[in-house]
Parts: sequence; C-alpha cells; structure tokens
Amino acid sequence: MTMINLLIAEDQAMLLTTLSSLLDLEDDINVVHQAQDGQNALDFIMNEKKASVDIIVTDIEMPQLTGLELAQLIKQKKPKIKIIVLTTFSRAGYLRRAMDAGVKGYLLKDSPSKELLAAIRKIEKGGRVISHELMQNSWMEQDPLTTKERKALRLAKEGKTTEQIAEILHLSAGTVRNYLSSASSKLNATNRIEAARIAHQNGWL
Repeated sequence: MTMINLLIAEDQAMLLTTLSSLLDLEDDINVVHQAQDGQNALDFIMNEKKASVDIIVTDIEMPQLTGLELAQLIKQKKPKIKIIVLTTFSRAGYLRRAMDAGVKGYLLKDSPSKELLAAIRKIEKGGRVISHELMQNSWMEQDPLTTKERKALRLAKEGKTTEQIAEILHLSAGTVRNYLSSASSKLNATNRIEAARIAHQNGWL
C-alpha cells in the first residue's frame, strides 16, 4: 500500500480539524501538517527537515497567501507536489487560474467526502479531477488582470490607501495609481472599488 502524505491548508479552524481527522482515518493517507494560512503551508513544505508532502489540499481565500498563490509558488519551487483546491467558490475565473497554476484537482466543499478521497487517490497516481459542477464552465473568459494589478486591487478592496498599497508592494504611489487605473479600465469600472468588486465576482481577485 502506498502511503500518501497530505498537507491541509484551511483558515477555518473547525473545518481544518474535521477534515484532517476524516482523512487521517484512511489507511493509505497520513496528514503530516495542518496549516491555517498559505504562508504556513509554504514554510512547512520548504523546510527540508519536515516530513515529505505528496499532495496539498487547500482552500482559496486564506490569510498571508491565498490557495492559488500557494499553488503558483509550489509549481515553481516544488513541482512534484500535487495540489487539490477544495473551495466554496465555483467561479469560472478561479478555475482558470487554478489550472494555470498547475492544480490537479478542483472540488467544491459540499462534495461528498468519498469524492475527495477518490480524487486524492486518483491524483496521487497522476490523474486530474475537476468537480462536475464546474465542467460546464471549462471554457471561460480569460482573466484580464496582471499579477501586480490583481495585488493592488486586492489591497484596495481591503480599504488600503494608495500610499499604503505602495508601501506593502514596495512600489511608488504613482505606479500603484497606474496599476489601479489600468485594472479599472480593463474591467470597465468607474473606480478602484467597483473594479475590485467586478474582479472578485469573476474569481480574478
């Protein structure tokens, strides 16, 4: 029997504990770490002294690093590790970004537990699993935002000022204004708040 070492990243503590306990009951699955944000998951994986990880099961919206940002970094730094996104969001934009980041599985949180278990085992063997509810959205509109525009918009959505965004992203205020203006133009929004709302609704943020 092949043992699958699993890391679970989920910011809701109760769900994290429940999911870990459920999966750890399986004879061929070993939950090696529970992370409450994407940065903690990345730090664990990058520490070579820790147990090896075969598959990460991650939420999307988490502090520090989102699940999609985590997937992008894992693709660059530890490409052998496979990623499964487990989320409440069925937005087409999220699915597109997940596929671009090399995610091997995309399931909704209300899926039966047996579907998640089957997905973990299939993906461990080299397969790919996308929730049936999302298949109809497989041909979706391309995300028009650049990575820097997305980061600036996300911070604007949190209520940060141009100056605060500039400090966080290590950019000039003028550059940040350009990114926000460009994003608003691409999304046909009248201001940064409307642009952030449109991007979030489409799963691009």
